[in-house]
Amino acid sequence: MKTLKPPMQRNLLISLCVGLALACPMQLAGADASDQADKDGLVLKSRTKQRVVWVRPGATFGQYDKVVIVDCMVAFQKDWQRNYNNSVDDPSRMVTDEKVKEMKTWLSQEFKRVFAKRLQKGGYQVVDAPGPGVLSLRPAIVEVQVTAPDIMSAGMNMNVVTSAGSGVFYLEVWDTATNTILARAMDAEADRQPFARQANSVTNAQAADVILEGWADDLVRHLDAVRAKPSST
Repeated sequence: MKTLKPPMQRNLLISLCVGLALACPMQLAGADASDQADKDGLVLKSRTKQRVVWVRPGATFGQYDKVVIVDCMVAFQKDWQRNYNNSVDDPSRMVTDEKVKEMKTWLSQEFKRVFAKRLQKGGYQVVDAPGPGVLSLRPAIVEVQVTAPDIMSAGMNMNVVTSAGSGVFYLEVWDTATNTILARAMDAEADRQPFARQANSVTNAQAADVILEGWADDLVRHLDAVRAKPSST
């Protein structure tokens, strides 16, 4: 698969995502959508408390029925690892750098799996190369927090939580034939459970999948709407 972002640019994009995640609520408060435009020429299309969407004026999406999904970048909330480790007494339950790397890799791979499945279900072909009629999805999940990571320590541990964690989804949509950005979106989401439950690797994965599926289904609905076709989800 063609690499669309070199490593240095990918690291810069992570920094940008984190900055946007923190700054956007304050910057957009009280502003009119019609007054907002960014350096890429995108105009603020909609804004809610947790979601912001920018779109290129005049962009059309009816010609796109294929997508390339770039590897999802993942960044944990600043100091999350340190703060979590400070909250536990047993050294065997602390989150190591290797564990953080493992969680990032899993979430990135799970993102691609879930999004590919939901997009294909919605009638979009997931391909490996750019070209006419192909959209490039360039995602990142930033400000990630995991309430009770499953460390798999030797002791008897039970973590009971009402939320497995949270994160901010950042997505850029590009035309691969012209290498032009068409839209950008951000959405903050957290796992919410009606009752407290035990947290482990299985329940954490289930909670992550619910959030990822929600984001993917929202994307399919938005693509369907701008392509003027009935929603398939």
